[in-house]
Amino acid sequence: QVQLVESGGGLVQPGGSLRLSCAASGFTLEHYALYWFRQPPGKEREGVSCISGNDGSTYYADSVKGRFTISRDRAENTGYLQMSSLKPEDPAVYSCAAALYCTKEADTIRYRGQGTQVTVSS
Repeated sequence: QVQLVESGGGLVQPGGSLRLSCAASGFTLEHYALYWFRQPPGKEREGVSCISGNDGSTYYADSVKGRFTISRDRAENTGYLQMSSLKPEDPAVYSCAAALYCTKEADTIRYRGQGTQVTVSS
């Protein structure tokens, strides 16, 4: 069964850090581009980051550049999003997706996870 399961969300203070995980099963994650998205309350989903399946190139939204790092572990078949210097505008449901390519439109997605909640509050 093909599945993506996120974990690692929770409550963190402003300036704090969290590492989100995206565990893949039923397929080999490294053969795909890995996206992280987020959807704040009452807003549309937005792309946060993507790592290419071809050459490992990484892409970040301007709002998270320099603070978030995307990566993946071949042996664990898992992707990660390391989030640092979290801000009050970062809370959202964060979800991962596997796609054929990293594109601005995110129009080659094949599998999606359900998401994990990230809350930033003092």
